[in-house]
Amino acid sequence: MEGFGCLPDNVTYNTILDALFKKGKLNEVRDLLSDMKKQGLVPNRTTYNILVSGYCKLGWLKEAMRVVDLMTQNKSLPDVWTYNMLINGWCNAGMLEEAFRLRKEMESLKLLPDVVTYNTLINRFFELGRSMEAFKLIDELDEHGIKPNAVTHNIMIKWYCKEGKIDEACKIVRNMEENGFSPDCVTYNTLIDANCKAGNMEEAFRMMDVMGRKGLKMNTITLNTILHTLCCDKKLDEAYMLLNSASKRGYYLDEVSYGTLITGYFRDEKANRALKLWDEMKERQIMPSTFTYNAMIWGLSQSGKTEQAIDMLNELLQSGMIPDETTFNTIIHGFCSEGQVEKALQFHNKMVEKSFKPDIVTCNILLSGLCREGMLEKALKLFRSWILKGKAVDSVTYNTLISSLCKERRLEDAFGLLSEMEEKKLGPDRYTYAAIHTALVESGRLEEAQKFTSIMVETGKINHQVVQPNTSKTPEEIDPSSISYSEKINEHCSQGRYKDALQIFEETRQNGITVNKSTYMNLMNGLIKRRKSISKAVD
Repeated sequence: MEGFGCLPDNVTYNTILDALFKKGKLNEVRDLLSDMKKQGLVPNRTTYNILVSGYCKLGWLKEAMRVVDLMTQNKSLPDVWTYNMLINGWCNAGMLEEAFRLRKEMESLKLLPDVVTYNTLINRFFELGRSMEAFKLIDELDEHGIKPNAVTHNIMIKWYCKEGKIDEACKIVRNMEENGFSPDCVTYNTLIDANCKAGNMEEAFRMMDVMGRKGLKMNTITLNTILHTLCCDKKLDEAYMLLNSASKRGYYLDEVSYGTLITGYFRDEKANRALKLWDEMKERQIMPSTFTYNAMIWGLSQSGKTEQAIDMLNELLQSGMIPDETTFNTIIHGFCSEGQVEKALQFHNKMVEKSFKPDIVTCNILLSGLCREGMLEKALKLFRSWILKGKAVDSVTYNTLISSLCKERRLEDAFGLLSEMEEKKLGPDRYTYAAIHTALVESGRLEEAQKFTSIMVETGKINHQVVQPNTSKTPEEIDPSSISYSEKINEHCSQGRYKDALQIFEETRQNGITVNKSTYMNLMNGLIKRRKSISKAVD
């Protein structure tokens, strides 16, 4: 640019900054900002807003807030757009109190919340299942003289579709048209997705025809929605045929299209086909994103190829992209599943040094891995350090530790964690009950077991039917340990994860626990189907 006698200005730098953030190339963002300062250019409001937006999308909210402080110091005051990005960031993080605090801060600065502000909050309330509060905000729009836009209607359509109320969603579409807004690709993609999930493929394809008749270009999202449904139904050959014929149907393939089918192949234990599709994607010069890399990393880890998953992570880093929590958690889970917990911890520590922010999922994966390998003390130490740092835990965290303590007959410690769990209003649930009740019975403390059951039922912690099912059920179904294990096995079978289901089944045999007959038959049928599919693949 300089060779042509043109010097880059703020607009030039801002355009490139925005593009780099969208690609997740954070290191290059920092280099460009440094170069901008060397050129004697002062960041303007647009520059700061690009930084705020980029950090919020990455989930780096503290960094985004620091940018806002820097804006104020440099007398470049934040605007409505700045606050809308921050509110969106905190909503995505589930921190609605902070989002509402920012809305109040806006108003104190004479910055009036607009329809974007409301749409962000409404959408998050719906996503959290707090529909009454969402509808209250929709009513508030009228009170403040703010007109709902197409996005507002699409948010409501999405919620009704998520609730399985497709007829109600269609009413909102009609209401949308009456208010002067034409349903767009987002509207139809949402309806197509809902119909796909409901198994109404005929209606989904009819919607696609409606899009065509209305002159709406059928975008990649529509294709990916159909691909996702076909993969979930394990119709992988049909999905692959659709992928190959996409251009003829007017679709454009992207990395999500390939990532969806790659995930489908891995879920169906067809790792070789997934790897082949990965190479095909690159041959077509479709650049992988963090999403696609995550699909590969997850699949390789699930296939017991965690070292190859590490290679894929290195490739991701070398491309200048930023891995997310899913990337790291997947690899940690892979090491733990292979029994290499020490490697998982080493990887975790190394990544923390490189700015990885572990979340509750990370903690639960590591705790589960440590407990499974008999490293209970190390698990308790990790748990305590996590609590001291003020990080969040959930019922899974406590159930993992309580179960392991019970297996080692450390019931007093288990009861101690149970008290903590109750104080934090995280339970107990049927899994907690099953672990403690089984340990009490096996320790010969039958009166305590009976008393524990009575307290749990009386306080409404567990359903009466869990411990006193009807007389038509067999003894093994009455055993709470059997209930817990049976549910876990059934859950894995429903997801096609028969290896994991078989591993749990072997654990029940070693512990002398009998699962119910329907679970046993479910597992056997699944393994037979799996064996047949492997035989077909070999043939």
